[in-house]
Amino acid sequence: MSTPEAAAFRLEGAGDGRLAAHGPLTFASARAARALGLAALGDGSGAVEIDCRGVGASDSAGLAVLLDWLAAARHAGRSLRYSGLPADVTALARISEIAEFLEKGV
Repeated sequence: MSTPEAAAFRLEGAGDGRLAAHGPLTFASARAARALGLAALGDGSGAVEIDCRGVGASDSAGLAVLLDWLAAARHAGRSLRYSGLPADVTALARISEIAEFLEKGV
């Protein structure tokens, strides 16, 4: 069953291997967001940058999604970097001692 919040998250192509993330990245949207990101990473080759400035609410599930996308990119032989990470996500990453990994990308 899909919730309105899960349906609100989206990834939009911004050209040249760039994607823009929009909407909440939370427990409610994590499953749909994960699937969107995996599909985007599986569609093509080369470097990818995901601009997260459009992400509203975020929590630990959102952080897990971002980490999962990094793992998927690495497995596919692609590089992935994030820009405009939400403060909530970077704070959780610092507490979890993975901020450098998240900010550096693969």
